[in-house]
Amino acid sequence: MGYDDTQNHREGEGAPERRGRSWRVILFAIVVLVFVGIALWGIENRRGVRASLNSSAKSAAITPVAVVRALPSSSAGEILLPGNIQAYLETPIYARTNGYLKKWYFDIGARVKAGQLLADIDTPEIDQELRQAQAAEQQAQANLDLAKITADRWVELLKSDGVSQQEVDQNVSAYKARQADLLAAEANVHRLKDLQSFKEVIAPFSGIVTVRSVDVGALIQNGNSVQLFRMAQTNLLRIYVGVPQVYSRSMVAGVPADLQIPEFPRRTFPGKVVRTAGSIDPASRTLLTEVQVPNPTGELLPGAYATVNFHLKLVEPPLMIPSNTLIFRSKGSQVAVVTPQGTVQLKTVVIGRDLGTSMEVLSGIDSNDAIVLNPPDSIGDGDVVNVTQTSPADSKAK
Repeated sequence: MGYDDTQNHREGEGAPERRGRSWRVILFAIVVLVFVGIALWGIENRRGVRASLNSSAKSAAITPVAVVRALPSSSAGEILLPGNIQAYLETPIYARTNGYLKKWYFDIGARVKAGQLLADIDTPEIDQELRQAQAAEQQAQANLDLAKITADRWVELLKSDGVSQQEVDQNVSAYKARQADLLAAEANVHRLKDLQSFKEVIAPFSGIVTVRSVDVGALIQNGNSVQLFRMAQTNLLRIYVGVPQVYSRSMVAGVPADLQIPEFPRRTFPGKVVRTAGSIDPASRTLLTEVQVPNPTGELLPGAYATVNFHLKLVEPPLMIPSNTLIFRSKGSQVAVVTPQGTVQLKTVVIGRDLGTSMEVLSGIDSNDAIVLNPPDSIGDGDVVNVTQTSPADSKAK
């Protein structure tokens, strides 16, 4: 009995010890579970953050843009282009004989009529050569008269068989040679008379003397080495304009055109197209067009800069886009067009008139293109964009 009590006492003492170990195991398991839960929560949280960042990055890669669509220009029938005024006729006048300037009669700005004497040239050498040629003409005439008498005499002698046929033929031939000598002498006299007539410098047409390059006593040489005068006919003016290729079909003879000059800010001078070159210049892609403007009072001066306003009836008016759609790069003027797939395509365009807030596009786009407004400098082909606003072209593109 004493043994049993001792054994029960020991078993009673071990039960609390086993219960303590069980609680420690349970507590450890709870701590482990808590740490595992925290770890799993952290992993899931990082995964969500990563997914959110990826989504944000994709959203950031899609650039929001506003687009416009080009519209046909409503003012394309009026085209302002630069031009230079030229006289209808403008001619430099040179000497056709040698000598010294004896006298001039008109200075710059003088109005002269066709046939009026502009200057006299002293030609002593030509005068002497003419006298010598006239003497040679007289000598040739005397030789011809003698040859004729001799030939006639030998022909009469042949009738009586007093001379041979050979001698007659020789004298007749000598007579014909003297005729040729006289013709040559007469031609030389006429040539020198023509040269002598050039001692008088005559106005070839009615107009204004715009240049006088010589003075009294100046040595004059035959040819174009020294210009004596320059004359311009200004009652009718020519203006040559390079018209862009897009307007070539509408640029025909008879199209009205107004001339605008800075010196006359509140006036226009009416004219019209008289002819075109009929060929596009491959270097500038323009059509050379001549406009004529009456100038009866002479207030318009040749050589002045002018602006020509053409009043056209265009078959296909050009498109207009806002100026803030243009991109200037090494390939030239470009615009960014949004494709149906939501990506960017850069298109090179040919620019016509610059109207300030809007630009005229001659080629490169059509009216269905969605053009990006204010494109960023970094935009390129293939970039993904998100269209936030669509509108027609700038309403100021008249």
